[in-house]
Amino acid sequence: MDYHVKKFRDGQVTATILKEGNLAVSLRGNSYEDLFTAATIKEAWDAHHCLDKTATATLTLYCLIGQRSDRRFHEKKSFDLKVIARFINAMKFDRVSVLHPHSAVSLALIENSVAIDHFEYVQQAYQAIGTDPVLVSPDAGAYKTTHQIAERLHADLIPSNKVRINGKPVISIQGDVKVKECLIVDDIADGGRTFKHLAEALKNQGASKVFLYVTHAQFNYGFEELKEHIDHVYCTNSYRDIDDAYVTQYDVI
Repeated sequence: MDYHVKKFRDGQVTATILKEGNLAVSLRGNSYEDLFTAATIKEAWDAHHCLDKTATATLTLYCLIGQRSDRRFHEKKSFDLKVIARFINAMKFDRVSVLHPHSAVSLALIENSVAIDHFEYVQQAYQAIGTDPVLVSPDAGAYKTTHQIAERLHADLIPSNKVRINGKPVISIQGDVKVKECLIVDDIADGGRTFKHLAEALKNQGASKVFLYVTHAQFNYGFEELKEHIDHVYCTNSYRDIDDAYVTQYDVI
């Protein structure tokens, strides 16, 4: 730990640098308060190292807030990720590492940014299941990343997609899952209802078991609905810590 952070009762955050040299800030990064904490730490470090041009400062965000808002969804709506990226860029870190960004837009907007590979956590989930499950990409946007993971695991891959017909969502599964165990792989679970419907569709087509891996596990509405069709959840603790036997969580922070 290169720094100490103190939070006052009114919400103010202050930082103290504890030792000389390079700075490494690691935060969940899933709240605006996290970003202000990073900015406070960096300001203290900049003031102390203003004459030391050899020292470097790095920021690791295990769950980047706003990453799904990677475009302007309506001409009258804010481009939230752009606002967040500007704030991060203003801190002027030498490198910003982001675990499993939702899309390439995050890395394009954040200067000096690199992605932290999530493969090792998917691999742990895959091996924990122990039956060489078929990987399932939940939508067209996740297909490329899931395809790369399937190649590294030497696993089979079945794409799926959700389209609206007459205003109703219809899930299309492009492969045979009969009597197979399936592992859905994605980056973020907010409520998880999309995964529930996909798991239901997989089982309706004969899948024997359905598991879910997500890197950033919010699950804001709990797990009761998911348990109807998803046999087990695997995730990291990038967003929060979860204490539930239904969930296997891998520590990243």
